[in-house]
Amino acid sequence: MSPVRAIRKVGNALGLACWAKVETSKPDVTYWFGPFVTRRSLNKKLPTFLADLSQEGAENINHSISRCRKSEPLTLFRSGSEN
Repeated sequence: MSPVRAIRKVGNALGLACWAKVETSKPDVTYWFGPFVTRRSLNKKLPTFLADLSQEGAENINHSISRCRKSEPLTLFRSGSEN
């Protein structure tokens, strides 16, 4: 395991990792993008993730950034949505 990956894993376990919670209305899904060691590294990668969602047809894309601990699943379908 690379040192950066190990730091991310420990940071996530301690609730210190940076995550983006990305919500779309079509499909009605919440995506968790992370973990990242710093908010700066997350902000650097987030535009590419948001652009990918947009190119796939996602609508009303909103996001927020927080430090927290997350585990699987990192994609949550809401309101009876399915894959």
